Formats: sequence, structure tokens, C-alpha cells
Amino acid sequence: MLFEARIMPFVPSTDLARSQEFYEGVLGLAVEDTNDFALEVRGHDRTILRITKVAELTPHPFTVLGWRVSDLPATLHDLVASGVEPLRFDGMGQDADGVWTAPGGTKVVWFHDPDGNVLSISD
Repeated sequence: MLFEARIMPFVPSTDLARSQEFYEGVLGLAVEDTNDFALEVRGHDRTILRITKVAELTPHPFTVLGWRVSDLPATLHDLVASGVEPLRFDGMGQDADGVWTAPGGTKVVWFHDPDGNVLSISD
């Protein structure tokens, strides 16, 4: 029934203006719509991410949103140059840049958005 429909992920935010600066200005997503309740941004594949205004937020300690990128080192370099700090987790065996290699070989880097939501990039 929903196979043909586009998936629309949601991420909570306590400050939509701050989120817009990050998701548009740092991550490079295109703003589609904004109002008092949500900010909608669009990625390359036309997926809409709805960043929803919440009064309070206790971020989850796990990844809530991620991107598969074609060049992880270059993307990580650009993020770091924009002020994004890779997260480090005890016992994960991340390299000097914060990159973790999964058992299957996928490389992953985690970082926070302004509300402390855990985001990731992987190859």
C-alpha cells in the first residue's frame, strides 16, 4: 500500500530558526517550507525531512537520521570545516577522524544537530 509513497522522516527541534541555519547552512539541504510548527527541507533525492517544533527534547542516544554518501572522507572534511564535530563512543574503535568501520566494511561517522539529535554519514 505505501510502497509507492515517499517516506518522510521527522526530527524534533526546540528552535526552528537554529535548525534551519544548521540543516540549510551547514548540511546544504534546500528549504521547502517553514511555519511556526515545522521546517521542511529537501535532500538530493527529493526526500522531505520535516523538522518539527517541540517544547522540550531529550535526545535519544542513538542515530535518528543518516545519509549514505559517495565520498565519506570529503563529506566529513566539509562538515568539520563547517564546525561539525564527529562524536566518539567508548569501545567503538573509531579512527583519528572519528570513523568507525562496521563488521561488513561500511564506514560511519556520527555527529549532533543543534538539538543533540544523533545524525550520521556512511559510505
